[in-house]
Amino acid sequence: MCMSIFSALVKADKPGAAGEPAPPPGFSKLTSCEAEHAVSGNLCRCTGYRPIVDACKSFAADVDLEDLGLNSFWKKGADRAEVGKLPEYSSGAVCTFPEFLKSEIKASVDNQTNNVPAAIAGEDGWYHPRSIQELHSLFDSNWFDEKSVKIVASNTGAGVYKDQDLYEKYIDIKGIPELSVINRSNKGVEIGAAVSISKAIEVFSDGTPVFRKIAGHLSKVASPFVRNTATVGGNVIMSQRLQFPSDIATVLLAAGSTVTIQTASKMLCLTLEEFLEQPPCDAKTILLSIFVPDWGSDNVIFETSRAAPRPFGNAVSYVNSAFLARTSGDAASGELIVDEICLAFGAYGVGHASRARKVEEFLKGKSVSASVILEAVRLLKDVISPSEGTTHPEYRVSLAVSFLFSFLSSLATDLDEPAKAITPNGISTNGTMNGNGASSLEKQSKVGSDDLPIRSRQELVFTEEYKPVGKPTTKAGAELQASGEAVYVDDIPSPKDCLYGAFIYSTHPHAHIKGVNFKSSLASKKVITVISAKDIPAGGRNIGSSFPGLGDEALFGDPVSEFAGQNIGVVIAETQKYAYMAAKQAVIEYSTENLEPPILTIEDAIQHDSYFHPPPFLAPKPIGDFEQGMSEADHKILSGEVKLESQYYFYMETQTALAVPDEDNCITIYASTQIPEVTQNVVADCLGIPYHNVRIITRRVGGGFGGKAMKGCHVACACAVAAFKLRRPVRMYLDRKTDMIMAGGRHPMKVKYSVGFKSDGTLTALHLDLGINAGISPDVSPALPSAIVGALKKYNWGALALDVKVCKTNVSSKSAMRGPGDVQGCFIAEAIIEHVASALAADTNTVRRKNLHGFESLTKFYGDAAGEASTYSLVEIFDKLASSPEYRTRAAAVERFNGGSRWKKRGISCVPITYEVRLRPTPGKVSIMNDGSIAVEVGGVEIGQGLYTKVKQMTAYGLAELCSDADGLLDKVRVIQADTLSMIQGGFTGGSTTSETSCEAVRLSCATLVERLKPIKESLESKSGAPAPWKALITQATMASVNLSAQAYWTPDPAFVKYINYGAAVSEVEIDVLTGGTTILRSDLVYDCGQSLNPAVDLGQVSSPPIGTTTCCC
Repeated sequence: MCMSIFSALVKADKPGAAGEPAPPPGFSKLTSCEAEHAVSGNLCRCTGYRPIVDACKSFAADVDLEDLGLNSFWKKGADRAEVGKLPEYSSGAVCTFPEFLKSEIKASVDNQTNNVPAAIAGEDGWYHPRSIQELHSLFDSNWFDEKSVKIVASNTGAGVYKDQDLYEKYIDIKGIPELSVINRSNKGVEIGAAVSISKAIEVFSDGTPVFRKIAGHLSKVASPFVRNTATVGGNVIMSQRLQFPSDIATVLLAAGSTVTIQTASKMLCLTLEEFLEQPPCDAKTILLSIFVPDWGSDNVIFETSRAAPRPFGNAVSYVNSAFLARTSGDAASGELIVDEICLAFGAYGVGHASRARKVEEFLKGKSVSASVILEAVRLLKDVISPSEGTTHPEYRVSLAVSFLFSFLSSLATDLDEPAKAITPNGISTNGTMNGNGASSLEKQSKVGSDDLPIRSRQELVFTEEYKPVGKPTTKAGAELQASGEAVYVDDIPSPKDCLYGAFIYSTHPHAHIKGVNFKSSLASKKVITVISAKDIPAGGRNIGSSFPGLGDEALFGDPVSEFAGQNIGVVIAETQKYAYMAAKQAVIEYSTENLEPPILTIEDAIQHDSYFHPPPFLAPKPIGDFEQGMSEADHKILSGEVKLESQYYFYMETQTALAVPDEDNCITIYASTQIPEVTQNVVADCLGIPYHNVRIITRRVGGGFGGKAMKGCHVACACAVAAFKLRRPVRMYLDRKTDMIMAGGRHPMKVKYSVGFKSDGTLTALHLDLGINAGISPDVSPALPSAIVGALKKYNWGALALDVKVCKTNVSSKSAMRGPGDVQGCFIAEAIIEHVASALAADTNTVRRKNLHGFESLTKFYGDAAGEASTYSLVEIFDKLASSPEYRTRAAAVERFNGGSRWKKRGISCVPITYEVRLRPTPGKVSIMNDGSIAVEVGGVEIGQGLYTKVKQMTAYGLAELCSDADGLLDKVRVIQADTLSMIQGGFTGGSTTSETSCEAVRLSCATLVERLKPIKESLESKSGAPAPWKALITQATMASVNLSAQAYWTPDPAFVKYINYGAAVSEVEIDVLTGGTTILRSDLVYDCGQSLNPAVDLGQVSSPPIGTTTCCC
């Protein structure tokens, strides 16, 4: 992200046109919007997107300081933020890559390429032809073979189509001048095939409306750093050869582009349509350039559209389209006549982009009316036919129809007439296109725009009572992460003789493993050995993970694979790339003889009685008398249903570990894990050695969300078994595809419910039939029902009855994922509330408010976790948001918008949250060095949530009695990495309470040190009559042989093991009725976090959580 914003700053601050206004002193020419888009496509380790974006926007000259979250910490009671509090930015002081180094590198490259014939490769096996002729001479070489030679420009296509084998040689064509031409004339623009997408955007942006539209659409392709490298020609070639669902090909097709290609024998100029429809090009056919004609700006209408899981890039489209029409006016009628038209569609499941010729022929020469649109839609439905196996086929067809409908509506002249109005599916309706008679969809999108907020703000309360605890201090290690100096597991230099591993995983959900062989390939020749279940040492167990008291999961599928994605073996090779490639060459022989068909769904599991049985202490209890509650109901819903699918973690760092064997059957593992203690135990059990022989070290984790808990154990165990057998270090870093296949993710669920309620919306009873797809092993699944019901109980259901089934299926075991069970429970509760409100034709928020708990019913549903009446703040929070005059004004604005817009609708809703958490025993250790610096150890792991920052603050607070400058102590504290032999009983990092329990353990440790050091401090001060300096105090304590290390193991009070967090959010969302696309216009959040340990860290976490659970389909 730092490199992304740096690149954007350098680009923005390049010298502009004469007379261009300079930005205010201390700011860049960069705009807030450009700053925000600069970091798109990047992953954050935890949930800190909001503060990162705020930091990027702070460079922008047009930034509203009130919008910046960090403004909350500048104020310190002042009324307004001050520009002077921002660090000053000077473009002249920005360190760019030194020119002399650029010259040195260029000279070095020139010496290597200019003096070496193209027919001779460098030591790395790369060829660098300098002309088309040299390229063809390489093609004519006797060593050229498509299977062992790869032709590349930027090679970003490897992110989509992974290499299946190693290549002996590479031919880099980016240095061929003919492929990098950019020619602009009055006829159009010619772009060389090796020109980057970003450069093409720059060229097209400075042109006529058609060119600018092309540039705008290309800006939504991939992400900025991919566009900076990927080539336009490479994208088009992938579309032609591999049927890649390209946006670029679709847009260029509609713009009437032509291409120039060089075959083995001749040069050809073809229309892009002709080129795409040819048989797939062979490796010796080179795309030289693409020409886009200049259509001018008179009587030409050009529109492009795309719908994707992530609409602003980094996702392939469900459907994309581009439409160009040249029109003329009929003098007699005043109507627009379609003289020329091109309708291009792509990505809908039929390979490359294509034109809807039948629809074009129908529209040519006509004026667009309701009846014409209706017939065009009917014709298009016949043309757009996704091939078998395409996901969401009906949705893709509807998108294509909607895009065409929108475009033709903008050309229509008579849709104001009520009788002429139609819908995208071709059905005539009464009424106009919108409530005010406007026929333009563009006009509709502007309705109500004045009601949107012009700024955002963040409010919080903090105190200096426990200074420096509660202060918004900078996150520990932020500079290291921003500079790239922070060391994660894969950054650790490989030890001598290190080997690398990659999983061979099953592709069958339930089968005997008869054997594993390898295809004859370059990659398979790199295999050193394959580690399997037979390599587990005598006395060890085939165990890959274990949740204490709930159950284990095998490390290897042996002799039966129980789910697709199960580890069958580990390929060991000399590099990670060799291991990846070799694993792809594995051929697994399966047999399903004497095996039952796999159980894949909740329905299958119920049919076969395939369940895990949670221990009684984890099972949620019914509340009240369900039958009586239903008898009191005025209305009943007896057959409601909710289905929830899975979700992948998508942490920045995939699963990784490095295992280093040591003497005396010992082993050290550097693991990216949230549970070092459990990992230590599982590895020891797998190897059959004592726990004290296994040392797990975790400095920091590159994102977890629960995925680095149980699932991380498998990688650590696999590396350990390999290292133990081979007596050499072994490391593994999963590629993203393997990680996604093996990760498990969030639990899918199916819920059937019956609910009773009174006519005023009061709930009287709820019965849930809850099915949870747990996968093949228990993992944390037995704890899910309690979490689901805990979130569901935020409303007073009157009585609550449950029938919960934790289903065992032949899929990868599902695991903890941010708010496991709570996210689903909240969604289920809201779905039921919406259903009740709909049945009563009542306002949903009124139903919500009516069924919020009073303290008496809260205690009935939550027991001791309800705490004291004074701590119950949910009603107050909800009323602050949903009952305020501002909310009523916004709700009225939403109604006005919906009344004036047919194809875009808005909704506003307030959702309350209760989040029940449990405190766990946690260790802490504080050691003061002879120089006064302080080393702290805790059981928790830093995974991006700011735990170490809060621990540093608590250490300074805990020792403040010994030092007058508590803030000064902060700089003396270092929280060191988790080490299972140094800090035992570390537990696990998760459940939202690790930071506070770690801090309490550290406070207790500090209290012990204060008790030991206080007499010495008093003695020094009585002699000097002045406060004892920290360094002098520690020196004196060292000389007095005082133990300067203290450890505590904090355990919660049995009467206060659980408590509830409260919050609520109001969100205003707009939906495009034609495409299903959603836009979150505004969200207001209120969170009662008590006394925040660090408001800066907590605000970043609260305001930046992922929203993909309910808004994206990945």
